[in-house]
Amino acid sequence: MEEVRKFGKSKMEKAENIVNSKKEEGKNFRKSFIWNIVGTGFNSFNSLIFLIIVTRINGIIDAGVFTLAFSTACILYVIGTYAGRVYQVTEVDRDITDKEYIVNRIFSCLLMMLVTIGFVIFRQYDWDKSIIFILLAFFKCLEAFSDVLYGILQKNDMLDIVGKSYFIKSLLSVVIFIIIDLVTHNIIISCVAIILVWIAIIIFYDMIRMKNLVNLSTKVNFSRVVRIFKKGFFIFAITFLGLYLLNAPKYAIDSFLTEDIQAIFGIIVMPATVMGLVGQFLMHPYLNTIVELYSENKIKELKKLILKIVIYIFGFGIFASILAYFLGVPVLNLIYGIDLNGYQIHLVAIIMASTLYNIGMIYSSVLTTIRSTFVQFRMYLIVVVITYVLSNSLTQSNGINGATIAYFVTMFVYFLLYIIIANLKLKSSKDKGKMGLIEENAKTIHDNERI
Repeated sequence: MEEVRKFGKSKMEKAENIVNSKKEEGKNFRKSFIWNIVGTGFNSFNSLIFLIIVTRINGIIDAGVFTLAFSTACILYVIGTYAGRVYQVTEVDRDITDKEYIVNRIFSCLLMMLVTIGFVIFRQYDWDKSIIFILLAFFKCLEAFSDVLYGILQKNDMLDIVGKSYFIKSLLSVVIFIIIDLVTHNIIISCVAIILVWIAIIIFYDMIRMKNLVNLSTKVNFSRVVRIFKKGFFIFAITFLGLYLLNAPKYAIDSFLTEDIQAIFGIIVMPATVMGLVGQFLMHPYLNTIVELYSENKIKELKKLILKIVIYIFGFGIFASILAYFLGVPVLNLIYGIDLNGYQIHLVAIIMASTLYNIGMIYSSVLTTIRSTFVQFRMYLIVVVITYVLSNSLTQSNGINGATIAYFVTMFVYFLLYIIIANLKLKSSKDKGKMGLIEENAKTIHDNERI
């Protein structure tokens, strides 16, 4: 009888431990989710705040230069991150060490800065404009290096540390930028200041918190470092081309219109970045779940999860479009101190287009997670050609109206193609079953290694 009681007590204790473990996991997930939202949100809003500061303090001409330089830095950032954190966190080849990911990121960041210098030489910008482009690119280069450290933290279920790091960097960057720009009225000095802030936090916060997670004594295998470049090529390519899609009208404006129009377009595009934030907030915490559902061939559950995320984004997009129509222009006039009364329809069209783009990005993240990248690469090449032709021809002939139309049409085509491709891929995976998934992953590896 005593043995029966002990056995029953043991089972109860075991059940309690399981319940407590589940509660702790849920608590950690909520903490990571909240800090990820706070940190990523503050970091993404930095570009908006910087543009407000420059417009108010330095004027609309400098704001035009700044918005194009910052957009270019964001595109070049993709070279710095290359395959990116999604690839790093969901990578199934555990023979690649964290140290090798860090070494790979150092090389990609160096390449990013070389491309930046080549770009400003090719565009033949004047000295001040070139320096602003290079400094903002280096600022994003530091963010790209931080990203590989964040990947290590995220793989160890420390996404809350990532959010805190982003929050500290973003808050201090804005405060320092405002103070320095108010005192000097010099964008170049202000950019140098925020670069120093990021360097300090990387050294004294990021590295300290992840140093015990990385075995620095291990020898780096450079063939595996190169393998990251090879296997991540299509992820890099589609991300790079995706950012070009977002910014193609700005380059058309740079070629055919003036700096003040560039600033106006940058201002009305800026609220659309909120849509990208919503997608990031909802997607990042579910990456591991998506991998698990796909690897277990639970395609029906996976599609339900994706649909739930898409519905949230679409609903938020409708809400944001209504707000933009009634309140957007007056609010932007107040914030930036310039007259935008003729751009109400432009603002609504861009927010609607951004909603479509971010729904497409959700499906892109899913396809990237399941390593369906080559098909995305081919799709992007098609859309980029359409974008380049539309942006240049419509902007040249219709000014900012043409740039806005080109932006909307591009995002609609992008959205439509991703909806079709992703659902066909998931249907194919469901029909094939687990053996089919193995064959499909083998084909993806073959596609990646063809280069």
